[in-house]
Formats: sequence, structure tokens, C-alpha cells
Amino acid sequence: MTENKRIKVIVPIPMDDAGVAARAEQLPADFVREGFAPEFVAVPWGAALGDSYHDTLLMDWTVFQAGVEAEEEGYSGILIDTVSDSGMRALRSRLSIPVVGPGEAAFAAAMMLGKKFTVLTMWPEWFPLYEKTLTEYGWWDRVASLRSIDTRPDVTELLAGKEEVIFDKLKAEATAAMEEDGADVIVLGSTTMHQSAKFLDDNMPIPVLNPGQVAYKFLETLIELGLTHSKVAFPAPEVPKDDDIRKGWY
Repeated sequence: MTENKRIKVIVPIPMDDAGVAARAEQLPADFVREGFAPEFVAVPWGAALGDSYHDTLLMDWTVFQAGVEAEEEGYSGILIDTVSDSGMRALRSRLSIPVVGPGEAAFAAAMMLGKKFTVLTMWPEWFPLYEKTLTEYGWWDRVASLRSIDTRPDVTELLAGKEEVIFDKLKAEATAAMEEDGADVIVLGSTTMHQSAKFLDDNMPIPVLNPGQVAYKFLETLIELGLTHSKVAFPAPEVPKDDDIRKGWY
């Protein structure tokens, strides 16, 4: 029997098993291709909400810490469970297995499906996360807008129990993005919003991308094709600091 290819899915916020399970629901069993096994693992310490440059730094560092040994641990790839793509480029530098972030994957998919996309998120405190990545990727000319419903997120319980209010707010902003900003594709701004993806896609005349699912399927495809990131683009460090990284500060 062929052993499943394990994928390490790194949750960038420390949380208990129930919180990790809620995030893992974005990849139901029938969505995962045969022969693959995603394993959700939360960082043991770090940021709380990703709402500041303080938290952005912690997310980059703790996701990097959590992923730096993944190749040695036998994983075939890493999926970062945040549209901020925290730690992605540093992990690509250190590892040879593919490392995929939902932001880069979903934005790229949006550009294939339309001409202009809007990032629709929970609150404006997350805008700097997209501003950072979109600037790094050089994709601002394909962005219609960044929009939020100005609602404080719950990164552990997600949208459970709040669907009736949250879903309508998201639909209203998505409609405004299409009618006022010229968006022809919507990208959800957080993997924590995955519970709203089907509702929005069913109720909008334009594609609504669930970034965690898009990124996961892209990672499966890379692994099946035997492809990974270019080490010319993401060169390995001449002097790795693995022992210092493992020590951590927690």
C-alpha cells in the first residue's frame, strides 16, 4: 500500500484542538485527493489576531519556526493557513519541498479568472497584510479594491453562530466591489472566512475564491507534477541557523 503524501498545514495563531479542528474543516475528506493527508498544526506561541505590524512579525517568525523541520519530518509540502502568506518566502529559502501560501495562490487564480479582483475581508486592520504581499508580488494593477465588513474576527471559532449577519454583510460588500470598483472576481481575505465561501459563490454572479482550498489544490498539483519553487529565486542560506531556530523563545 502506497503511503499518503503528508502536507503540513501551519495555523499561524496558537490555539487549542477545537480551534485547529474548526480551521481544518476547510479541507473536508472528500475534497482531499486520494493519496494525500493534510495535517493541521498550530504554532505553539505567537500572534493573536494579525492586526498589527507587531503580529505580522510574530506570524512570519512562528510559521517559519513551525515549518523549518517539515522536510526532515517527512512532509511532501507545506500549506500556510493564512492569506498573509506568513513565513512563506523564508521557508522556500530553507526547504526544497513546495511551500504554498493562500494569498499568492488565490490572487494568481483570480487573475486567471478575471481582469480585476477585490480582496474582501473582515476588518481593515488586515489591510496591511495584503498591502505587503501585493507589493512584493507586483500585482496592484490587477486589484480593484480592498474591502472589509468592519467586523472584529474570531480566529478560533471563526464564523460559527454568526452566519446570518456576517454572510449578508459580505454579500453587500462583494456586490459593491463588483458594481462600484469594477471587480470581476472576489478573493476572501482570510482562511478563517471559509465558512462563507459557498454562500457567496452561490449568491454572486462572479467567482468567489476560497483561498485555503485554492492553495491546497495547487499544492497537491505541484507535488503530483514533481515541481517545487526555484532555488534561484529562493536561494538557500550559506550558513543555516537551524539549531538556533529550534531553540525558539517559548
